[in-house]
Amino acid sequence: MKTTRFWWVRHGPTHQKTFTGWRDVPADLSDAGKIARLNDHLPAACALVSSDLLRARATADAIEKGRHRLPHDAALRELHFGVWDGLHFSKVSEMHPELSRAYWETPGDVRPPEGESWNDLHTRLAPKIDALHASDHTDVVIVAHMGVILSQIERALGVSAYEAMSHSIEPLSVTRIDISPAGWTAGAINHQP
Repeated sequence: MKTTRFWWVRHGPTHQKTFTGWRDVPADLSDAGKIARLNDHLPAACALVSSDLLRARATADAIEKGRHRLPHDAALRELHFGVWDGLHFSKVSEMHPELSRAYWETPGDVRPPEGESWNDLHTRLAPKIDALHASDHTDVVIVAHMGVILSQIERALGVSAYEAMSHSIEPLSVTRIDISPAGWTAGAINHQP
């Protein structure tokens, strides 16, 4: 069994002040210096894949620089917030006080109306990560979303979803997670190049 180094990049900032899941909003990629530092930090010889949402695809385009681009993939999308998508957190709290509280405090099987749970995200995402690990690529840069990255931190650290959610994942940050014969390990989390 081989080692795969995953370089998880959160897409560029969206400046949204609402739940932003599957709603397709653009990323602000105007900070050329930050993009350049990110490019310098990531391995040049690697596979590059992104979520199929615009903000992730555009971020991947900005850091492609000769990297081996794989087709973008819906399995790498952010959590699906259902009817909460596009609403401010306070509005969701007013609409569904118990449900919204449970969603953050006891993540697992709790779903927003017409959305998906934390466990649903794992079910959708795990086969994609397993396939990338089984591929010929040693270094894989994945441009994705905060929830997706936090779910992989949960797997790598062996912590609860609630504990994983305590980590900050800033736009254009890098989180390094390796899968080796010894198991999953997390290196830098939320590294700001």
